[in-house]
Amino acid sequence: TSVMSVLHFSTLLAVALLARAQTQLLRGSCSFETDSCGYTSDPTFAAWTINEEGRFITADSSYFVESKKYVLVSPELELRDWSCVRLVYQISGSGSLQLHLRPEGENFDYTLWTAEKPSDSWLIASVDLRNMTGANQLLFEAKPSRGMGNSVALFEIHIIPGYCLECTFEEHHLCGYSNQWNPNVNWYVGGSLARDPQNVLVNPSFEVAKLVSPMTITSMAGCLSFYYQRDQAVGNFFSVFTKDQLGQYEEIWRPDVYATTNWKLVQVDIKAPHSLEVVFEVAFNSPRGGYVALDDISFSPEFCHTETGQCTFDPSVANCDFEEGLCQYYQEQTGGSVWNRVSVKPNVYRISDHTTGTGSFLLANTRYTSRPGYVGRLFGPSLPGNHKYCLRFYYALHGFMKIDNALALYVYDEKNIAQEKIWTVSERSKDVWTEVEVTYLKPMPTKVTFVSICRNFWDCGLVSLDDISVTLGDCRVTTGPLNPPPGHCSFETGDCGYTQKKKAKKGHWLRIRGQTPTSYTGPKGDHTLGVGYYMYIEASHMLPEQSTGLMSTELRGSTGPHCLIFFYHMYGSGTGTLNVLLHKGDRERLLWTRQGEQSVSWMKATVDYECYTRHWIIFEAVRGSSIRSDIAIDDVVFKKGPCKGDNTSYSCYEERLV
Repeated sequence: TSVMSVLHFSTLLAVALLARAQTQLLRGSCSFETDSCGYTSDPTFAAWTINEEGRFITADSSYFVESKKYVLVSPELELRDWSCVRLVYQISGSGSLQLHLRPEGENFDYTLWTAEKPSDSWLIASVDLRNMTGANQLLFEAKPSRGMGNSVALFEIHIIPGYCLECTFEEHHLCGYSNQWNPNVNWYVGGSLARDPQNVLVNPSFEVAKLVSPMTITSMAGCLSFYYQRDQAVGNFFSVFTKDQLGQYEEIWRPDVYATTNWKLVQVDIKAPHSLEVVFEVAFNSPRGGYVALDDISFSPEFCHTETGQCTFDPSVANCDFEEGLCQYYQEQTGGSVWNRVSVKPNVYRISDHTTGTGSFLLANTRYTSRPGYVGRLFGPSLPGNHKYCLRFYYALHGFMKIDNALALYVYDEKNIAQEKIWTVSERSKDVWTEVEVTYLKPMPTKVTFVSICRNFWDCGLVSLDDISVTLGDCRVTTGPLNPPPGHCSFETGDCGYTQKKKAKKGHWLRIRGQTPTSYTGPKGDHTLGVGYYMYIEASHMLPEQSTGLMSTELRGSTGPHCLIFFYHMYGSGTGTLNVLLHKGDRERLLWTRQGEQSVSWMKATVDYECYTRHWIIFEAVRGSSIRSDIAIDDVVFKKGPCKGDNTSYSCYEERLV
């Protein structure tokens, strides 16, 4: 008989260990009975040790030498199909355990899962591995705290085909689902629907039991299926929800009957652009109580219902950096165009575009119209309703006496009727590109509309708009400056591991927000947000021709090209030189350089280079002839190359010394 999860009046048994029977195990699975199955300790850090009696591998703080962490590296894996890592682990005392993915040919690892909560027993975790091309490796990084009794152990690693949402309960464990503990009512794994009369719920008080899936780590869309049986009195509830990282619930299904005589199949479509959990929730609110049974949870990337698949779309149709035109944006044509696409060459008087510092952006100004004032509406493409959208864009103001109505954001319906104002400018941006994030949700198809109103010629200035992007989900959980992917650094939350190459009392890189102290040099704000952080050198603290270097964290290196992208700011009559160096062994090689004043705007730089061994990138700033020589960098990105577009290419094999 199939095993099901039944709501029962009892305590949950200790977490069961993963059973091996009837499970197809993929390469990378290991029980550590006699050996490590091809797993090796990274020699750079402390070594994991297999227990003398076998059955688990451990990172124990008593073996600390110099390193405070232990890294266990899997053999190479071919992840051609979606799979699930299920591991049995334990954190004793104090410490943490992380699971990373190391794709072939990339400098950085991707963190998939983190655990920090200690336990007196073995715990089960499930982590999705999406299908990918090329070879990949898993890294288990343990950091037990110093002191006796602190350790991290792995009992078993199983890699199985399919999704971590799936569970048949045949192996007498919860497949990484968590049972949110309630002393009166809980889910437990059983093999029969026969109920002991002593265990029938008779408590008339309101009781809730939740069975929560593992958190998905990537976008998923498809059909969630499961079977259930139910015998509950009227007034009791059984529902299925999704729960995002912010703790927001959305009900996706509830039954239409209170009792079933047979197992009923449920199929419900899920569109998950970001991480979420699936929650099976049962609430008892009557004296008679009852039970709910659950079995065979599965997931398919194909939608259950044909109409759901037809409604899939790409919200990036609303993205535009205005480099090639207006994309799918348009405006009213009566009285002349208010919004116009312009390009400003790098100069020391007016800011250029946000995208590259040399490209195009939109500008609203009265001189383009036939009236002394204007109402300019810029309409975006229509987006389907019943979706939560995250809209990001950059704006800048110049010369406004009054900022009321200078720029506002509305949601219009398909008949061009305004439904809601969702944002309006509240303060001057002082010639700085400033980022705005807005989350909105409407039941009907809508289009975002940027509105600029000028009541009087003398009160109006210039309104600039650039880099509009739209993604699905709440802005607070989407990838952004405060939640960057590996290899990206905006300096918003820290220095990202960058260090001073040579520490000195004066003349080093500083992390700052806002304008630099010296007038007529340095940026007014950062490139990421306009009000955030960046790194710069304060020239007034340095002597002419004095240099200072900012060194990246160690980069692994690999075959094939690497791409370095960053933004730099070199404004000031005495500006010196900014170099990008590749440091390898005892040698440094010049990859890129700029000298002298470049622009009052942030400028984009892209550099292709190759290096197959470990190395570091150094941003070296050389102070110019005067104190008006502040140099800044921001938004540094390392990624697998080559870089797109026009760039400079170097190889670390070249024997050129700086």
